[in-house]
Amino acid sequence: MRVSEEWLVLREPADAAARASELVELLPETRSHVIHDLGCGSGSMGRWLAPRLSGPQHWVLHDRDPGLLDAAAASPPEGVSVETRVSDITQLEPRDLEDATLITASALLDMFTKDELARFVETCAAARCPALVTLSVIGRVELTPPHPLDERIEAAFNAHQHRDGLLGPDAVAVAAERFRALGMEVIVRPSPWRLGSAEAELATEWFRGWVGAACEQEPDLEAEDYSRERLAQLAVTVHHADLLALPRSGG
Repeated sequence: MRVSEEWLVLREPADAAARASELVELLPETRSHVIHDLGCGSGSMGRWLAPRLSGPQHWVLHDRDPGLLDAAAASPPEGVSVETRVSDITQLEPRDLEDATLITASALLDMFTKDELARFVETCAAARCPALVTLSVIGRVELTPPHPLDERIEAAFNAHQHRDGLLGPDAVAVAAERFRALGMEVIVRPSPWRLGSAEAELATEWFRGWVGAACEQEPDLEAEDYSRERLAQLAVTVHHADLLALPRSGG
């Protein structure tokens, strides 16, 4: 499924505010960085992370969408070099990441099947460098004020996230287990979106997609009145998790 550049631009400020910046402080020091950003979209991870790292940086941007790669390359992080690669993230091999000192990805894990995630983790682990994967949905949403339909909509949306064998909100736990099984240390931290009146446009777009997916999963859901009430006064916390996998010293 193609993700629009407009959606990525809209969500970028909320993503930047949500990411668990304390995980960056746990990255090992290195004189220079070669960072492979997998499923880079419009490049928001680079714009968030590059200013938090010291030393020269070369970013290798991977995405299957040439248009998004062009957008990312057009507004790279200041002071870094960038190259782009049209890549299917589910088909990467260790040789594609062999020069990496850091692997990053954002809003990606929940779109993998179990087999795709296993291959992704094995490929990252083979690089013997840290992997920082941010903003994976974990299936929890809090809307204020509460409404009787909230839990049913959430359950239907989460079921929709599992369509076609996708891991959806289970992906972070599965990825953590697989990284640990390959001998890596794993740290997981919360990275919630907190959307209020200042983020009304993003909250509205997110909400419409959330309810739409739920109704696609359960066509008998009657959500018109619910949506109208919610959109008139919408404050929401969308829970995500950030995962950092580190090679164990001596491993």
